[in-house]
Amino acid sequence: MFHLISILLRALASGFQSRQGLVLENLALRHQLLLLKRSVPRPKFKRVDRLFWVWLQHCWNDWQRTLLVAQPRTVLAWHRLGFQLFWRWKSRLRTGRPGLNHEMVTLIQQMWLANPTWGSKRIQAELAKLGLSVSDSTVRKYRPRTCRLRRDQTWKSFLQNHAKELISVDFFTVPTATFRVLYVFLVLAHERRKVLHFNITDSPSVAWTAQQLTEAFPYRHPPHYLLRDRDSIYGLQFEARALALGLEQKLIAARSPWQNPFIERLIGSIRRECLDHVLVLHAQHLHRVLADYFDYFRLHRPHRGLNQDCPEPRDVEPPEQGKVIALPVLGGLHHRYSRQAA
Repeated sequence: MFHLISILLRALASGFQSRQGLVLENLALRHQLLLLKRSVPRPKFKRVDRLFWVWLQHCWNDWQRTLLVAQPRTVLAWHRLGFQLFWRWKSRLRTGRPGLNHEMVTLIQQMWLANPTWGSKRIQAELAKLGLSVSDSTVRKYRPRTCRLRRDQTWKSFLQNHAKELISVDFFTVPTATFRVLYVFLVLAHERRKVLHFNITDSPSVAWTAQQLTEAFPYRHPPHYLLRDRDSIYGLQFEARALALGLEQKLIAARSPWQNPFIERLIGSIRRECLDHVLVLHAQHLHRVLADYFDYFRLHRPHRGLNQDCPEPRDVEPPEQGKVIALPVLGGLHHRYSRQAA
């Protein structure tokens, strides 16, 4: 009953409205009827519908009275969004100082991330040495968020800075075709994964092991630290020889080979890439096989830990140097690839 009375009162009041108000009210009601016919049961506003009501609120003060399919605050939200989009579009047309290209921004961010102790002035000076003129405020603007509070070196740089002072030693066994067991002793430098020395015996002793350490450094001073396990083969004579060479021994925990990862990884590579495919006849045969493999390992085999380079840095051969040829190593078990001029 009350709803019917309100409709009659509104119909009587419409007689006192202006012609423009009646036209806009009729337009608003018809639009809502079309909206309900198009999307039932819940009205779905398209972009054109939203623009219509945003325009209507500017042209007619009583627009809220006829709006039945949405809340007035929804139309106001549409208007605010349109205002933001309009000024965002208009701001693009402003003229000013041109922005940096993507390559320059990427370079600045890489410098921030790779050099945590550098400041904006240092990066600005480094860019100037590359012929790139950039203001100090621009360098600070493109500083990544991840490095704002980090002023210390990373673990990667820490380990690389100390790798040159480390060597490690270890034994591994190789069975022969006659079921004898040969023992291979390795000395590995951590900095460039270089095998400094290796030798083979069928009856290792403390004196023999100590002698191998001397043969590994005949004319040069060794690094400062020696990493090894707690095997009894490294007895008093070995310790005295290491002390005479100026080596400070660092022993890993018992039954913890993962604490000496570099040489354990090397031994695993020797087995997987070489010895698992070779039937060793005797000690001399094993020595020749390992010598060939270590030459390949040192000169030609890329290492992920060395940024895909070899222990002895290997030059990149561009396509202009000729076609690619394959040279067999270890009887064709591996190959090294090079370019040869036609």
